[in-house]
Amino acid sequence: MAAILEKTKLALLGGQPVRTKPFAHCNTIGAEEKRAVAEVMETGVLSEFVGVWGDYFNGGPRVRGLEREWADYFGVKHAVTINSNTSGLFAAIGALGVGPGDEVIVSPYTMSASAIAPLVYGATPVFADIDPISYCLSPASVRARITPRTKAILAVDIFGHPAEWDELRAIAKEHKLGLIEDAAQIPGGKYKGQWAGPLGDIGIFSLNYHKTIHCGEGGVAVTNDDHLADRLRLIRNHAETVVKAQGDARNFGLIGFNYRMTELHAAIASEQLKKLEALTAPRIEYAGILQDRWGKIPGLQPATCQRDCRHVYYVFATQYDEALHGVPRAKFLEAVKAEGVPLASGYVEPLYLQPIYQQRVMSCGPTCRSYTGEVSYARGLCPTTELMHFSRLFYTPLIHAHLSRADVEDVALAVEKVIANISQLK
Repeated sequence: MAAILEKTKLALLGGQPVRTKPFAHCNTIGAEEKRAVAEVMETGVLSEFVGVWGDYFNGGPRVRGLEREWADYFGVKHAVTINSNTSGLFAAIGALGVGPGDEVIVSPYTMSASAIAPLVYGATPVFADIDPISYCLSPASVRARITPRTKAILAVDIFGHPAEWDELRAIAKEHKLGLIEDAAQIPGGKYKGQWAGPLGDIGIFSLNYHKTIHCGEGGVAVTNDDHLADRLRLIRNHAETVVKAQGDARNFGLIGFNYRMTELHAAIASEQLKKLEALTAPRIEYAGILQDRWGKIPGLQPATCQRDCRHVYYVFATQYDEALHGVPRAKFLEAVKAEGVPLASGYVEPLYLQPIYQQRVMSCGPTCRSYTGEVSYARGLCPTTELMHFSRLFYTPLIHAHLSRADVEDVALAVEKVIANISQLK
């Protein structure tokens, strides 16, 4: 293939692009979801939560039905719907009893809410570095960040690949820490034969609109711990109002929010759950095409699935070696985009470089009087994360069930063409 592509003028320099038509939009909403929504609309009751202890403290029939379906699907004892993964992360931190003076070890390479969650309860986020292959938290870096103030670990199954959960569970057990799994990007993924999501004490799925399955905005928290499930439900629905009537003194003083899911969202999510495997399988198939094609190119390291895991490729991440190719990543990606294939660079800037951490403009956390430790948010804190963001990693979100094999081959070909003719960019 490289020999055929060599001496082909790049589109960026006036050549013919690989692709001129836009890629198909991924729309997973069909007749089933529309019918389910119509049925809820006919009842006139769009949410049945009430903020007092009683029959509807835990919501209406669609919400409870989705929770049963979710728990059955993932083989977990409790599923608790919430209105977003972000809300679920906040509720999980509260359920574990994290508070001012505590530290929570988090990833710097994820959506901001995963790190902000400890700050909601006055605790301090401590950033550990990522593994250079899975991009999830490095257990070795987690272990190095533990102090007497560490209360929990919040690990993210980033890009659809599970973290190294055996090692993280061993660390949590050894130090008596809570363990939260941010499973926003991995519905349908597995770790050593187990579904991702229930791999820690609490796991949280996302049903945000650009996830594999969605209901616009929404989420589901899962746990096998009865007490944690109670606390999640209380935090979801104005805990301070109902803990006295609920009668468990361990929950007195628990502050709640309105993290409730509507009947409409639950109806959509129930239908979406039925489609999970049908929407996941094509992602895995198409990722295999890119792995096969790009894995043969020196200086490219496409995403891989580690042994005994199931990667569901929420996005397809690849590393690009600037030094080997002699062209900056930004210029390389500009050339690929000109071929009709938009790729993205770096994912997210390391979270500790955001102003809230750099300027410590926060009401508590590391600025709290009860915090007795020292925490660094300096550049260089997580060198692997910084390397991936600033120079090595690019990714494509163009891996979904509504693409054709020919579409994915265009993605592969655009990169191959640019690499084969990269001397034109020097």
